Amino acid sequence: MAVDAAASPALLPTNTAPRAGAGRLVSLDVLRGATIAAMILVNNPGSWEHIYWPLEHAEWNGWTPTDLIFPFFLFIVGVAMTFSFAARLNRGEGRGRLAWHVFTRSVILFAIGLFLNAFPGFHWQGLRIMGVLQRIGICYLAAGFLYLATWRVQTLPDGAKRAKSNWIFIAACAVVLLVGYWAALKFVPVPGYGIGRLDPEGNLGAYLDRKIMGGHLWAQSGTWDPEGMLSTLPAIATALLGILTGEWLRSARSGPRKAAWLAAVGAVLLVAGRLLHPFFPINKNLWTSTFVIFTGGFAMMLLVACYWFVDLKGYRRWAAPFLVFGRNAIAVYFLSMLLVEVAITWGFHDSDGDFQTWYDWFYSTLFVPYASPKNASLAFAIFYVLLWLVLMWPLDRKRIYLRI
Repeated sequence: MAVDAAASPALLPTNTAPRAGAGRLVSLDVLRGATIAAMILVNNPGSWEHIYWPLEHAEWNGWTPTDLIFPFFLFIVGVAMTFSFAARLNRGEGRGRLAWHVFTRSVILFAIGLFLNAFPGFHWQGLRIMGVLQRIGICYLAAGFLYLATWRVQTLPDGAKRAKSNWIFIAACAVVLLVGYWAALKFVPVPGYGIGRLDPEGNLGAYLDRKIMGGHLWAQSGTWDPEGMLSTLPAIATALLGILTGEWLRSARSGPRKAAWLAAVGAVLLVAGRLLHPFFPINKNLWTSTFVIFTGGFAMMLLVACYWFVDLKGYRRWAAPFLVFGRNAIAVYFLSMLLVEVAITWGFHDSDGDFQTWYDWFYSTLFVPYASPKNASLAFAIFYVLLWLVLMWPLDRKRIYLRI
């Protein structure tokens, strides 16, 4: 993870849309920051026994607002890739250099995810192999290589370079992944369970995870993993939807036209995903094809809203906290998870000789006595989000961004 203090993300002039190949999309940082803030909020309640339903995952089929967070982030990864690669191209980096960047960044993300799974005991026996950062790393690797494979570099009249990708090929890859995954789960027989099982233990993905990763699955289930290997394939399609969106936003069309078409496509995908739900249920744990379509459409519509208000209309003051998170997204996610692991592991023995973690002490002392159980738990989660906002704000003001 490198520190970049030389320059802040390029801010686009108020009331203008980014031209093809131009710098950073401010609205994308806003949406990324809101997504990271939501991740921290739902991952750190005061008590897992007292949570309002929107802050919980759906038990299995269906969705809650919490189920939207991870696919939104993968979608954002895809969008950001198009702008990041364009900027690197204009700094003189070729396809080979960019491919190496994709590979090394993916490996680092996977390694950081493994570190968080192992921390603090580092007991390798039973260590969970997959996880959120691991899935992001794999999706970034696959989507990045597919994107680079379609590049045709052009030199513009002003001397700048622009890479034009084959969006039809990228869209076709997404379709193949989604249709292929649907066919595999519906028609490939699972030994001992049969065909078409979509329950936690009987689906094809869970079976393959048990066969390949054995005892290295999500500890709370032991028999399946919500970031399993097979379900990572449709997750790659989520990142590809982001790439297609980024390519559209980088085009030379007018800002309002780009917003209108993206909103229309997002609405179609959202409705299509919901209509297909009875035939192939929307399911975050399985990352079903309908889940990809539904959440991809949802993400497009939210990005359009941010794009309209932030980049086209220039309303940015309200978004300052989200920009703080969005410009240091992976760093704040990693550090917030690390601090929680420390707080739930270390502690002290109270006057009765009972061991109490610092996490439990802080929550029970400063929140539990002053609110109902659910409100106390929510207040703790909000406090934790604000704590990281306060900690990251000075870095943002000094234009210090921790990069991978």
